[in-house]
Amino acid sequence: MKKDLDLARKWASLMSLLTKTIGKRPKDLNAVLFLIGTQELGKGPRNFEKEEKQDLMHIGICKVLSLSGFYELEGLDEEGWPHWKLVKKLPKFDLLEQEKLLKMHVIEYFEKEIGFEF
Repeated sequence: MKKDLDLARKWASLMSLLTKTIGKRPKDLNAVLFLIGTQELGKGPRNFEKEEKQDLMHIGICKVLSLSGFYELEGLDEEGWPHWKLVKKLPKFDLLEQEKLLKMHVIEYFEKEIGFEF
């Protein structure tokens, strides 16, 4: 219970920090994963096609889950897009547990990679 409250508090703080940083509140977890994917792509803000947006969310998921060793960066393709490989089997979770796992890793990403403090 305390972990859930701590996660909710940190998530709210992250949403507040992102709102100040990008000028609008991210709609949901997918929007935050998209932002992480865009950051990891490193090509700056631009208009992306629908398929590219899905790829960016996948990059975000792989990046944050790499912090616990689930994914490993294989390298970049000829266009500079990162490619990841699964190196540790993901736990079987229901949707709520999956969301919690991702949120915990997103918070860790912003602490370790970006330097946000919660």
